[in-house]
Parts: sequence; structure tokens; C-alpha cells
Amino acid sequence: MILLHRLEGFYWVARTGGYHAAARAFPYPITQPAVHQQVSKLQDELGFKLLERVAKDRMQMTPAGRKLFEFCAPFFEELPTLVRALQAGEYGGVLRIYSAPLVLRQLMPGWLKRLHKAHPEMQIELRELVEPDFKVLRDGAADLLVDYLPELPDDMASMQVGSLRAFLVLPAGHALADKKRASLATLKDETFISYNPGMVPFNLQMQAFELHGLTPRRTLSAGSAETILGFVEAGMGFSLVPSIDPEGPKGKGIVAIPLASPKVEYPVVAAWRKDTPENALLDAVLEAAPR
Repeated sequence: MILLHRLEGFYWVARTGGYHAAARAFPYPITQPAVHQQVSKLQDELGFKLLERVAKDRMQMTPAGRKLFEFCAPFFEELPTLVRALQAGEYGGVLRIYSAPLVLRQLMPGWLKRLHKAHPEMQIELRELVEPDFKVLRDGAADLLVDYLPELPDDMASMQVGSLRAFLVLPAGHALADKKRASLATLKDETFISYNPGMVPFNLQMQAFELHGLTPRRTLSAGSAETILGFVEAGMGFSLVPSIDPEGPKGKGIVAIPLASPKVEYPVVAAWRKDTPENALLDAVLEAAPR
């Protein structure tokens, strides 16, 4: 293992070309013999020369020294900038959030608006994830996963950021379209437009039917909320669509009615790895999250 202070000594000698110049360039007080000792011990640890003398106080990198310098130089050169940014409360880098399409459309705009008001310099990368998958967190592809997550693994932390409520969605010309309340029982003989079987939203739809002691008689399935709403608008049937918006899904030619008792509601959570290193970006995103 290379000790960082020895690598730092090598960096300054390689950068300035000599031990005397390196001692003067150090960001903290250090003597020339101390710098020499750092480099000497580093070379002993590695088992080969990193620097060779070409004049009285002039050192030159060996080929191996050049490779090591090119590797470590960005770290030492960018470190002061990073420290200043942290001390000033700045937020650099990119935070990656994976989320269900519905959550991206209904929850994230207001969330990110609050975040950017507090930290306009932050960069956020949003990606759709049709099916929730903790693999994106474990592999480091995402920093945050936002979705309905009924089962949370032990290695994940979470906080609730919203709720999905079920709404009956009917064509605007339907006989029940002007009602403030409606039930699944009144629609039992009509075609139900569902999500594709196997999808999480499909499972939620079926759970809602079970809570009401019903089973759809005829179904037509689709892979997205947009397609389902399009079928409803075309008068092909009714649907049960989850929505974070308290007024339900919106669209031309459709009407959304809150599902009558028993109320069907599911929590939306933001999840992240428990072993995530301290991350100012993640802290800022969670601070701006809906409560």
C-alpha cells in the first residue's frame, strides 16, 4: 500500500523538478530533508526508481515515475478546488435517479423545482425504470430509486415521498362521468383496460379488485398509462389508474373519479443503499423531497 503523504512528496518533487523547490511549493510547512525522506521511502516500498538526479538540485522522472505522476497529479491538483467547494457548500457532480414513468411525470417536477431553487448548480440525471429493480442501486448505476416498493431489502434505506391513489378512469361521455363517486361494482359488466400482466401496476389493479371482492370479466391490456388512457378516451372500456395527483390522471376525453371505499392507496418511497458514502448531493435531494 502506498502511503498518501509519501505519494504527495513525490508529486511535488516531480512537479517542481527538485527537493528544494518542492519543499517551498508544499501547501503546508515541510523541510527539504523530510521531502527527500518521503520520496526515498516510497521508492523503497515500490522497489524501483521514480526520480533520477540530472543536476545538483534537479530531478527528472524515470519512465515509471512519469506513469505514476500522470496517475496521481489530477488528484493533488483538483483536491484544493474540491475542498473549497465543500467549505462553500457547493454541490458538484451528477446525481442519478431512476423512477417509474408515472412518478417522473407527477412527482419529480415539483421536487426538482424545489431542489434547483436551493441548489441551482446541482445536476440531476433522471431515467425511467418500468419495473423497480434494486440492482441499479447495488451496481452503482443509480443513487436513488423512487417508486412503489412493497418490499425493501435489508441493505436499503428509504423515506416516503408520496402516495399513489386509485382512480376510476371513464370516457367523458360515459353515463357515470358526471358522478363524484363511483364503484367498481357498477362497472363489472364493462371491459376493463389493464396494464400488461406481470407489471407492478397490473398487480396493484388486481389488488384493488380483490379489495372490492370483484374480478374483471373482460380485459384489454396495455403497457403504459398513456396507452390505457387513449383506449379509455376512444370508448373501449374503463380503467383503474394510480395517480399521485390528488385530482387523478388528466387527459382529453376522459374523467377520473376517486375509487369509492375501501380507499386504495400505496406509498411511493425514495430508496438508497444504506452503505452509501456521505453524499452532499443525495442529502440535498432528500431534503427537498415531498413530505
